[in-house]
Amino acid sequence: MLSVIVPAFNEARRLPATLQALRVYLDGGGEEYEEYEVIVVDDGSHDGTAQLAEQTAAGWKQLQVVRLPQNRGKGAAVRAGMLAARGQLRLFTDADLSTPISELAKLRELIEGTTAIAIGSRALADSEVEVHQPLAREIMGRSYNRMLQLLVLPGLHDTQCGFKLFTAEAAIACFTPLRTPGFGFDAEVLLRARRLGWRVAEVGVVWRHAENSRVSPIRDSLGTLVDLIRLRLRRD
Repeated sequence: MLSVIVPAFNEARRLPATLQALRVYLDGGGEEYEEYEVIVVDDGSHDGTAQLAEQTAAGWKQLQVVRLPQNRGKGAAVRAGMLAARGQLRLFTDADLSTPISELAKLRELIEGTTAIAIGSRALADSEVEVHQPLAREIMGRSYNRMLQLLVLPGLHDTQCGFKLFTAEAAIACFTPLRTPGFGFDAEVLLRARRLGWRVAEVGVVWRHAENSRVSPIRDSLGTLVDLIRLRLRRD
């Protein structure tokens, strides 16, 4: 079984198109798995996101909705979805579907042996960024990734792309002890995976910036920087 986790905070406007795209792809033979599930994790939204997802689930048996009682951050939402999932492979993707679900095939090809995690990347030669982020946000993202490579995760060029695939074993081992509830959670998860002996494969994907991003450039950049410092100091 394949599990697709979609963390969502105030995504009532964009979520319907994302769920439709997922259903068309997964029902249309886009994956070899006959069984799949889609898990929307509502991160304490106040715009009707959860209700909309639940209405969609009424006519789509493979869709389930997990509600967090209050807004806790993207990391907390992805963790809840990963631990609620039943699939042997577990993907999380952003609610705006910046990376098309069809790119999943590229990640799945890399899962074998000690490679238990495959991540989409916007920073490799074969990446295809169709719509760039605003310049300031892109510069901050690149700077963060450079610091991450130097301090914590050498060899990974883009840890923040919201399109990552895990085996069930890796997902449970990496997300159960997660301490970073916000946008810096990716680095903690990937670092833990390496410390547990798994290889993380990075592959270039198609990506397009979506307007109305939930990322606040200044607030979230400062937050992820603090998370990075904490991560550097921790040993677990």
